Amino acid sequence: MRRKLTIFHALRMAKTSSLEKEKTKTATVAKYAAVRAEMKAKGDYIGLSLLPRNASPVRLSRRCQVTGRKRAFISRFKLSRIAFRELALNGFIPGVTKSSW
Repeated sequence: MRRKLTIFHALRMAKTSSLEKEKTKTATVAKYAAVRAEMKAKGDYIGLSLLPRNASPVRLSRRCQVTGRKRAFISRFKLSRIAFRELALNGFIPGVTKSSW
C-alpha cells in the first residue's frame, strides 16, 4: 500500500546562506524605503545612487515559501513548480486537479 506523503516530504530546500541573504536584503529595503521615496519625490537621483545597492526593491527575488527556490516561481500560489506539483498531486492545494483530455 502506498504511503501518504507529508507536505514537506522529499522537497529539497535552498541553501541556508542564500535564504539569509534574502532576509538581509528585505530588511535593508524596509529600512531605506522612506528615504528612497523622499529622494525620488525630490528628484535627487545622485543621492539615490549613494544609497546601498540592496536598498532598491528591484534586488529582491521571489522565492518559494516551502523550499526557498528562486526559479520557476508560480506567483499565484507562491510556490516553485516542483513544490506546486508535489502538493497538488497529494491534494494539499484545494481546487487544483490534474488535467487530462
